[in-house]
Amino acid sequence: MGISWRRSKRLFEKAQTLMPGGVNSPVRAFKAVGGTPVFIQRAKGANIYDVEGNVYIDYVLSWGPMVVGHAHPKVVAAIKDAAEWGTSFGAPTIREIELAEMVLKAYPSMDKVRMVNSGTEATMSAIRAARGFTGRDKIIKCDGCYHGHADGLLVKAGSGAATLGVPDSAGVPASCAVNTITLPYNDADALERVISKEWRNIACVIIEPVAGNMGCVVPKKKYLQALKSLTSKHGIVLIFDEVMTGFRVAYGGAQEYFGIKPDMTCLGKVIGGGLPVGAYGGRAEIMDNIAPVGPVYQAGTLSGNPLAMAAGIATLKILSRKGTYGRLEKRASELEEALRDAARTAGVATKFYRAGTMFCTYFNDKEVVDFQSAARSDTKKFARFFAGMLKRGIYIAPSQFESGFISLAHTSGDVDRTAEAAYDSLREL
Repeated sequence: MGISWRRSKRLFEKAQTLMPGGVNSPVRAFKAVGGTPVFIQRAKGANIYDVEGNVYIDYVLSWGPMVVGHAHPKVVAAIKDAAEWGTSFGAPTIREIELAEMVLKAYPSMDKVRMVNSGTEATMSAIRAARGFTGRDKIIKCDGCYHGHADGLLVKAGSGAATLGVPDSAGVPASCAVNTITLPYNDADALERVISKEWRNIACVIIEPVAGNMGCVVPKKKYLQALKSLTSKHGIVLIFDEVMTGFRVAYGGAQEYFGIKPDMTCLGKVIGGGLPVGAYGGRAEIMDNIAPVGPVYQAGTLSGNPLAMAAGIATLKILSRKGTYGRLEKRASELEEALRDAARTAGVATKFYRAGTMFCTYFNDKEVVDFQSAARSDTKKFARFFAGMLKRGIYIAPSQFESGFISLAHTSGDVDRTAEAAYDSLREL
């Protein structure tokens, strides 16, 4: 197609001498799809531009948070204005209050919220708060759901329906994972069996209400209802990890989208306009256990960073405008129809799933409901599809097991170009 990545190749060679694998986050290394990672120079709206000047329609969007598009003028202006006053104080600011008010208004399940610096920090802090509140040690997570790289969360399931913690990373002691129980996603029966037996020891269930780290797996509504019912019955804290779904599948996140109210919520970089930020919040009786009010300790010098707060306020003001999510839903629906049609016309078996503006195309001829069914997808076909899309100027996640995203900046023309590229790439398979 005439696209050259010579400079990216040279940069990647140099990067590998300086950083593990040449990257600062593993998926960026393109190991799942082969080839050389593309080095990005800048971004604007729905497009990203690499160091060679190639332009791509972007469906990664910094892994989700750029709902308003890249470098939105109002967000950029807010960051510039905040920077001129100072980049970090390690002290309270007015912007922390303003953003907290906006978050709590959007998520009425939260009475109080604490700003942190990443999704990982939000989830590990929420779990600590749940343990402190309940006085229990064990947690439940789902196989295939990613909640950051804290030791106790890097755990996979074994062959059974419920497997006690087995570390999924070198460097994680078994003792850190022993209190983590993993269950299949969307399996309400397995959840009930384990909770009925272990509830006295279980502090919380943490879950992605739409699983975005094994592609895009949509929950069965009865599953979320069962989660809520079982946790409420047994005094277990239900934590929705909305780092990915928050302000994306709806303004009020997946809990608004599905009408399920968790006890605690974790949010990520969308509330900072894509800058490094996270937050966790919940019922006042839980949050009042956190220092300096209660005995659960958590702190951070950069928590509530003024740049992130300013960018978050600007972003949420844009997203809160009337009709915003209707526009997002319309564009996402157009993309879904176009990609389904491209696969059907090309004669390639795929399964497409979407929740709001999160989506995934699986190279799979069976329904995908959990990690096991997602793992049956043809990753070799996906890698070839990825390469075909990239050379045609479409940037999708370099892994079969990641979600795609759409923004306010994407146009009908972008959808048409994407559909054409998808059809041509699928035909090559």
